Amino acid sequence: MQGSAYGASLAGGAFDFESFVKKPQTILRFLSWVFSIVVFASITAEGYINKQTQQDTKCMFNNNDSACSYAVGIGVLAFLACVAFLLLDAYFPNISNAKERKFIVMGDLVFSAFWTFLWFICFCVLANQWSKTDAKFVMADAAKAVIAFSFFSVITWSLLSYFAFGRYRQGVSDFNQDYTDPAQDHTSPYPPAPSSYQQAPFTNNQAQPGEYQPPNY
Repeated sequence: MQGSAYGASLAGGAFDFESFVKKPQTILRFLSWVFSIVVFASITAEGYINKQTQQDTKCMFNNNDSACSYAVGIGVLAFLACVAFLLLDAYFPNISNAKERKFIVMGDLVFSAFWTFLWFICFCVLANQWSKTDAKFVMADAAKAVIAFSFFSVITWSLLSYFAFGRYRQGVSDFNQDYTDPAQDHTSPYPPAPSSYQQAPFTNNQAQPGEYQPPNY
């Protein structure tokens, strides 16, 4: 590999914090991190209510505890994933092994695409359950905020998937361009192996056996 690999220069350069925080991926991860906090914090703080005639608390989304648990689980895991991937993005330029970079980029791509799908399901479930909820007994502002930021998370994670796919394609392209056939590499200290059958030392232009050849004087 020469120059760069999977969207970052090879190891050896100093960490540039200013350029790091200005990257689109860094901004998207930070936004996704904030959105996940809003989702699970709002449900944890105000998402469970109980009526005067009930002792047990129920989820504010149509008393469906599964909907709240799902949103909290998705939000907490997204929060942890954003922190982990931010650290990996910061350390990424110091990784000189192209295979390790490939695994990180592929993991980012798969996780981001999968979490985009999970956030979309979360948004659809919460919106559906909210349409069946009597808003007189719940914190409507908190419920609407959870639904809205679930939708925003779909957008940010889909963009993260797009950038991860771009880094993956760039890495594959860099590998194909930087790969050199050893037979064509003139800088190698070892001579190339013969690639074709060479002509035999005895050819047909020599005299046939049995024919008389006059001596030369």
